[in-house]
Amino acid sequence: MSINLKSLITVLDAKWIGSDSDVIIDHISIDSRSLQNGSQTLFFALSGVNNDAHLFISELIEKGVQNFAVEYIPENCIGKANFLIVKNTLTALQQFAAYYRSLFHFPIIGLTGSNGKTIVKEWLNFLLSPDFNIIRSPKSYNSQVGVPLSVIAINEKHNLGIFEAGISTVNEMDKLEKVIRPDIGILTNIGSAHDEGFLNVIQKIDEKLLLFKESNIIIYQKDHLVDSCLSQFSAEYSLHSRNLFSWSFTDKTADVFILKKENQNETTTIQYQYKNEIFDLEIPFWDAASVENAISCLLVLIYLKYDRQTIQNRMSLLYPVEMRLEVKNGINNCSIIDDSYSSDFQSLKIALDFLESQKKNASKTVILSDIFQSGFSNEELYSKVAQLIVDNKVNRVIGIGKTISSFTAKFSNSITFENTAEFISNFESLDFSNETILIKGARTFRFEEIVSLLEEKTHETILEINLNSISHNLNFFKSKLASNVKMMVMVKAFGYGNGGLEIAKLLEHHKVDYLGVAFADEGISLKNGRIKLPIMVLNPESTSFPSIIQYQLEPEIYTIKGLNAFLKIAREKNLKDFPIHIKLDTGMHRLGFEENTIDELIQTLKGNSTVHIQSILSHMATSDDLQHYDFALSQIQLFEKLSSKLMIELNVNPIRHILNTSGISNFPEAQYNMVRLGIGLYGVSNDPSEQKHLENVGTLKSIISQVRTIPAGDSVGYGRRFIAQKETKIATIPIGYADGISRLWGNEVGYVIIKNQKARIVGSVCMDMLMVNVSDIECKEGDSVIVFGESPTVIEMAEALKTIPYEILASISQRVKRVFFR
Repeated sequence: MSINLKSLITVLDAKWIGSDSDVIIDHISIDSRSLQNGSQTLFFALSGVNNDAHLFISELIEKGVQNFAVEYIPENCIGKANFLIVKNTLTALQQFAAYYRSLFHFPIIGLTGSNGKTIVKEWLNFLLSPDFNIIRSPKSYNSQVGVPLSVIAINEKHNLGIFEAGISTVNEMDKLEKVIRPDIGILTNIGSAHDEGFLNVIQKIDEKLLLFKESNIIIYQKDHLVDSCLSQFSAEYSLHSRNLFSWSFTDKTADVFILKKENQNETTTIQYQYKNEIFDLEIPFWDAASVENAISCLLVLIYLKYDRQTIQNRMSLLYPVEMRLEVKNGINNCSIIDDSYSSDFQSLKIALDFLESQKKNASKTVILSDIFQSGFSNEELYSKVAQLIVDNKVNRVIGIGKTISSFTAKFSNSITFENTAEFISNFESLDFSNETILIKGARTFRFEEIVSLLEEKTHETILEINLNSISHNLNFFKSKLASNVKMMVMVKAFGYGNGGLEIAKLLEHHKVDYLGVAFADEGISLKNGRIKLPIMVLNPESTSFPSIIQYQLEPEIYTIKGLNAFLKIAREKNLKDFPIHIKLDTGMHRLGFEENTIDELIQTLKGNSTVHIQSILSHMATSDDLQHYDFALSQIQLFEKLSSKLMIELNVNPIRHILNTSGISNFPEAQYNMVRLGIGLYGVSNDPSEQKHLENVGTLKSIISQVRTIPAGDSVGYGRRFIAQKETKIATIPIGYADGISRLWGNEVGYVIIKNQKARIVGSVCMDMLMVNVSDIECKEGDSVIVFGESPTVIEMAEALKTIPYEILASISQRVKRVFFR
């Protein structure tokens, strides 16, 4: 990219305030945290319900950024940089992307739908890459922000684009259409995703079709709903039947009719009819979703006039698409970021930002394969990659591939190998320890073998944590807050069983205001993990006060005895204004100063400069149960009375907070200066209307260790609590109560999911294993098992076990490996 800043004044309909409009822009950014921001960056200061990037402009100026698209100029930044003032910075970003798109004139494929967009995009990239230099959306960049950022990555060497567009409500697609302007449109499966944003499915289809109003061809699965919407759409936008290219399993009037579909040995043979000819096609998948996605790809190849043999050869090589970055524990206190299935310039930039946000260690290493389809010459490409490495303060680069090996001189502290096998043979000499390692490689380099070498070896049960879902849930609750209300997020009990440090890093990335832990050792662990956010310790024991002070944690104080003990240590250490948090008991009767102790508390603190009251808090006992609404109100009223008295008598103005997760939704009038988000972050609410807006965060997975068939009359497990009534197929799963699965979940109360089917747990749950009935399921040893996640949910499990979701999550043993992905 090389754009004159002056030319954008007209493009963005902006007011110019600055000293130098002749600057050449070579990078667009919306993330103030990115280490890739520089003097030739144009930063769009996006404003939303939860964040306002204008607040970080002064910080960016200090780091050398000089060019900004803004809605207003912060007072402390006037005269310090170049500013394009616009009405709306998101609209301006989209306008810039649309302008940039107009500078290029090669074919663009645009995809939308409810499901399958990213899979089809990645498969088309694979199928067409031998013949085109392709630019495509990185990962799932398909939002109002993601689409412009994807398109902005086009350069002069590209000759085909593949971009996906996702929407959640009306009046969104028209904006994305102006940015993508696809020549070939693909409508993938229409499902239930984002149904809440539309009146009905017809409105959703109508809105998605707007992406294709200038397209030469629209590829879609024919059915009566889509046909009905397309009929009206075609009339409105003067499309003809030649602009439509359909396929179907049932409608013989479709352009491509699927005569037969046979599944065998995890492959599918498709027989299809096109222009009165019959063709066979074999693809290496058996599930219905993959078959539908493959057929969408097939129609693109047919439309582009690929011959029958090429279609068969390439589609037989389709592969499962990994769409996520995973964070895993590594050997020798390393942390592994696994992005081992893709290597392109745009996704490298994303992965490096993710590396910075998730690093556990000061030292950063990147293992990188040759990069394909960048659009740049090799000289230009690896110069840019080397600069990215410098900008992101990477300490060591390990290059793998013949091309990157020839550019070793561009990287400081680097070593290269011509192939993965050579790296593996030299593995022992490379000394991996106490570092965060990004592993990023094209699929052909088999970097999964490197991940296996570096990954900490644990048993095959894992808890997968979806960091995107945590971000979604955080923003959902943020949207409920007044603009001046702070957010404390609870990461106690190892992040409710989900992994404290990794989640804390994500929360720090999202700039929450406080973290909350139960005990000092949890806070110390986070501080040792380089977390800089203030951390409140909710249940500090007096023996932990010296460590709390040493690690700059902030204790909750709830008794006069505890206060005096802390003050004694604080005086001995000559502390001044050390932050403490005063807990009031307003009816929970667990911890806190009661009303009759407030006067003594005031006398103890009056005139004391050793500590500073950072916040006053209380805890609601019934915020999740509106049957006790009056009691909850009485707690809020007492909190107001007692906290106000403290503030007046001590002449302080601390943060006040009483609301937990359910309180945020049920008592918005009591937000005060801060709220505490707990279980809601992890996708759990006891309000069904709220639950549907939250995303599942944790999925507990295992595998089948063994499958056996037992005759009628044989038993399974300890105590012979299951007796087979007929011949029964039993699968053994390596997870048990030592991993956190309640024994009450056994004996046909609970189930797991195998091949999308329920398998009831039979017999007692053992310490390290459980057994399930798979008589009606085609499965084998090594197949994946879902213990909880989307189904069964932790809410469903809690109801069956007469407990709460907190206990289900917090019970998952730390011997279960956590895998974090985005």
